[in-house]
Amino acid sequence: MFNPRLGCSSISFRHQDLGTALQTIAGLGFEEIDLGALPGVCNHVPYELDMAAVAAVSAEVNASGLRVRSVNGDIGDLNAVLGTEETAARGRHLDALLALTANIGAQALVLPCGALSHAPVRNLGQDLDTVVEQLQRARQRAADFGVELWTESLHFLRLCWNLERAELLAQRLEGSGVGIVMDFSHIVAAGEDPREYLARHRGRIAHVHLRDAVPGNINLSIGNGHADFAAGLRQLSADGYTGHFSLELETRDVVTNDERPAAAAKAASFISDLI
Repeated sequence: MFNPRLGCSSISFRHQDLGTALQTIAGLGFEEIDLGALPGVCNHVPYELDMAAVAAVSAEVNASGLRVRSVNGDIGDLNAVLGTEETAARGRHLDALLALTANIGAQALVLPCGALSHAPVRNLGQDLDTVVEQLQRARQRAADFGVELWTESLHFLRLCWNLERAELLAQRLEGSGVGIVMDFSHIVAAGEDPREYLARHRGRIAHVHLRDAVPGNINLSIGNGHADFAAGLRQLSADGYTGHFSLELETRDVVTNDERPAAAAKAASFISDLI
């Protein structure tokens, strides 16, 4: 029904429980999802993720018949300075997310590009170095589970929130094996141009999130903001991008939740024509 490279994030239906969200997505004709595991954003995966919870979520996702491209997770502020016990707790949480990612056949676990703040904990250079160190460690651990490690950068709400910081992070990650997830809405919300972002990240993009935005607001339905998806997708194709896309419709301009399936289908048809 839709382009097979286009999936839908479970975050798009975060108001539903996981099973219902998966049924909604499959019922619309999608064959692939990103699984939201972001506390405070999407509760489809418990933050207290013990092995019993991993098994339960894995069983529910696998029973849906949907392919999973990535798990969008969070293991805490990657630019934070942690003590021994905090580091051990982060490692356990990472292992649980990686076990889930592997169990459901996802290609990658996605982690953020720093804390939910533009202000560095120490200074920008040290914080970026710390984020890179944490991402590299997570990538090495991900390899043990047979999955990839990606980071979403830029992200309007986090440390690497603009083009300059996203590029500094990408330069530090060069050759590390950590993939980069592009999100149109975060780029536009930061007042940046997706085409300039692509020019600076050519060959680095592992996955693409799709949602619309205006400067300062990332939560708009596709077509209600300033993102030029046609130009951006053309440039991705010209740059040789062969990866997948995911509608991450955490939007606040849909009047009722009952209207969300139709809005997702409309967005999917529009984007499918552009891919």
